[in-house]
Amino acid sequence: MNEQEQQAPGRENGAPPNWEQQVISRIALEGLREQRRARRWSVFFRLCILAYLAFFFWLYLFTDRDGDPSGILPGKHTALIHLEGVIGSDQTLTSSEALIDSLQRAFENKQSVAVILHINSPGGSPVQAGEVHDTILELRKQHPEKAIYTVVSDICASGGYYIAAATDEIYANRASLVGSIGVVYSGFGFVESLEKLGIQRRLLTAGARKGILDPFSPLQESDVEHFQELLDDIHHQFIEVVRSGRGERLLGDEAELFSGLLWSGEQSLELGLVDGLGDLHFVAREVIGREDLVDYTRQRSVLESLLGTAGETFARGFLGFFSEAAEQGELR
Repeated sequence: MNEQEQQAPGRENGAPPNWEQQVISRIALEGLREQRRARRWSVFFRLCILAYLAFFFWLYLFTDRDGDPSGILPGKHTALIHLEGVIGSDQTLTSSEALIDSLQRAFENKQSVAVILHINSPGGSPVQAGEVHDTILELRKQHPEKAIYTVVSDICASGGYYIAAATDEIYANRASLVGSIGVVYSGFGFVESLEKLGIQRRLLTAGARKGILDPFSPLQESDVEHFQELLDDIHHQFIEVVRSGRGERLLGDEAELFSGLLWSGEQSLELGLVDGLGDLHFVAREVIGREDLVDYTRQRSVLESLLGTAGETFARGFLGFFSEAAEQGELR
């Protein structure tokens, strides 16, 4: 066998010498290129996110976050405040804080001749509604020359009507739902279900009745009586607020009026729960005599609006795509 026949077997198929090293070098180079691409895309997306956040920060700094309408109209106008949705401390626009802020600005603006509270609410927290109710009464005392009217949209029930009762007059659409002057508590009981499943309830309390109305414990008659007294007390407060606000305008059987039932706008007019039928513009034009409306409702800031649900969804998808693609080396 000659020297050529004794050469490395790698040349039997015409392969160049040291071909294994060349393949390894190519793989290593390609890996380096892929890392450079991933780094470039990483820097690009980080810059995009930085620009995205900088834009919102700029909006936050240089836009009016309070929605103060002062100066929008040079002359006299009717102030408008929307109460849309459930009333509660965890609600950005329908908490007592937000509504009271809007009411104060509307009453204190010397250019507003009257205030319209446009309500479309099924109710909510009696505490929050009570705070708004009391504020309206106080503002009416401070500004006796300025009346406040409620205009009902689809529904003004429970806590919504609690607030409306503090205003001078209430107007509704024929098909609006008005009333629900009552208090409700609801829950579930799972005692028999636990017994069937063989599950033992372990409830430890400091205070003999701390576990009142626990859904996994047998219902105690004394607990029901106590809770009913609590509901009755809050209901009585509600009734007194309506009586004080509506006075002799209330007609019909009070037991039915305060039973928690809802009525249409037409029925509410007959019962004295509202003073007339009409929409927002009717009241501004015919009752107040000033059709120019200025919205004093506290608005979401631009930052809050743009970073809402849609913004969060976009951001999550954006970052998720980048992360996954970078890991899989798909960004080229």
